[in-house]
Amino acid sequence: MSMLKDALESGKFGITAEMAPPKGYDFTEQMEAAELLKGKVHGVNVTDMQSASLKATGLGLCIKLKQAGVEPILQMTGRDRNRMALMGDALAAAAFGIDTMLALTGDHPVVGDCRDSKPVYDLDSVGILQMLTNMEESGRDCGGNPLAGNAVDKETGEITDKSATPTFYKGASVTPVYEPLFLQINKLRQKVEAGAMYIQTQGIFDLDTFKRFLEEVDKAGIKTHIMAGIIPLKGAGGAKYMNENVPGIAVPQDMIDKLAAAAAEGKEKGIKGLPAKLGMEMAAEMIAKIKDEKLCDGVHVMAIGAEKNVPKILDMAGLSI
Repeated sequence: MSMLKDALESGKFGITAEMAPPKGYDFTEQMEAAELLKGKVHGVNVTDMQSASLKATGLGLCIKLKQAGVEPILQMTGRDRNRMALMGDALAAAAFGIDTMLALTGDHPVVGDCRDSKPVYDLDSVGILQMLTNMEESGRDCGGNPLAGNAVDKETGEITDKSATPTFYKGASVTPVYEPLFLQINKLRQKVEAGAMYIQTQGIFDLDTFKRFLEEVDKAGIKTHIMAGIIPLKGAGGAKYMNENVPGIAVPQDMIDKLAAAAAEGKEKGIKGLPAKLGMEMAAEMIAKIKDEKLCDGVHVMAIGAEKNVPKILDMAGLSI
């Protein structure tokens, strides 16, 4: 069973991290981070060419993580593959015991580093979820063909035993900072109705805004497990960049000012890394508040290249699985 499913369905506070495959084939750095994350999280999301930036495929790193004893979460986007390729990847993942996934539509190639690439978008995130749900319920692939190993009645063509059908703990994402918010709530409802059993949010930095979003989810009667996205800030410049270039990100000015002050202090005293240290502290503080106030079902920590810091942040927040 999916470790994340076991945690969330049993009422535990879910903890996940995230990492990107390399822009090459050497997974050494990722596996070193994985060793530190082992036993600290319920799963590690492996991004699928995030921001349309060419990387090794997520499935490859998911397999490496699984073999190393770390639970991978396979991210699948509709940008680069049609439904046949997506289902093929899902079946291959199941063969390696990978049973947790996250469906995304995917950023358009025009924002990435291989801009001549043509987008596919045969399915969006809702379509991916629905395709996998249909497969799980019917025992058939996206073309209506029985999956190998399922028993089929020769006369009626009906599947009499679908035990060879893989089952995934399916997730999706949501953006709490979105206007008008009702559009995001409606999209969330579609994802849950298509089979999403857990939701990871875009990075949040203001708990009051997050609380308002959760209230709207409750008002809409949407029942699912929500995990708050946490991005440890590394500096004022990076925070400003995300505000200006990453949809759904809104870092409050007071956080940016504190990071800038930490940088100035470090320069004056000749101490490196003060802004990143402060960013870790702010992330840990937010995680602790979310858990203590029981705002949602867990946190998803996106360290963006600093995955080795995640265990430290979790320790600072007093979290363990």
